[in-house]
Amino acid sequence: MEQPPLLTPIGTVHSCFTEKFGVPRQPGIVAEAVGHIELIPPYNRAEAVRELEGFSHIWVIFLFDRSTRGEWKPTVRPPRLGGNKKIGVFASRSNFRPNPVGLSVVRLLSVSEEKGKILIHVKGLDILDGTPVLDIKPYIPYVDAVSDATGGFADHKPEPKLSVSFSPEAEQALARLSETAYPNLKGIITGVVEQDPRPAYYDTRKKDASFGFCLWDLNIRWSAEGTHATITEITR
Repeated sequence: MEQPPLLTPIGTVHSCFTEKFGVPRQPGIVAEAVGHIELIPPYNRAEAVRELEGFSHIWVIFLFDRSTRGEWKPTVRPPRLGGNKKIGVFASRSNFRPNPVGLSVVRLLSVSEEKGKILIHVKGLDILDGTPVLDIKPYIPYVDAVSDATGGFADHKPEPKLSVSFSPEAEQALARLSETAYPNLKGIITGVVEQDPRPAYYDTRKKDASFGFCLWDLNIRWSAEGTHATITEITR
């Protein structure tokens, strides 16, 4: 008898992040980043999420399905260390791994059933839209929050690298957009840009450079000078 696959997706992430550039490098860094997980058949049953809403956070185990797959390498260059220092792949959360499996803890907002779909609404996402989910587990504080844990080279949450302001044109665009369709939009844009999503190797001394990333179906353009960034355009 043919055996079922050892791992099979149980759901799909629907995220505000629709392209790789700009996705936070860790969960919770952009606390306003919202989305939901849609369970897929045969896992889209209400009893499968019974009592889940009693937890404030959940673990999401997912596939880095759009990471470039090549020859396995034992070391990576984490952006946290400026992209210059090599460390062991198992001492990192890099998506370039022998098995492309990711792990994020996110805040659970609610669980809903809509038109036969089971949706798990979350915030603090660092996961790309359309990502396959392998499993969901409740975050249990007394075992998952270790009081005397140390974090190696990532012992502290990164401080914002850029201050962020919005041009008059960007502010006008925000005012025209629906909060329902684009919840927490200004906060998400600020959270993404203040962490400076540019590659670690980018020469920040360059002038007149413009950058962009996508949130939902919006294109966000911004420029940076020194330690200040200006959001210049928000367009569909």
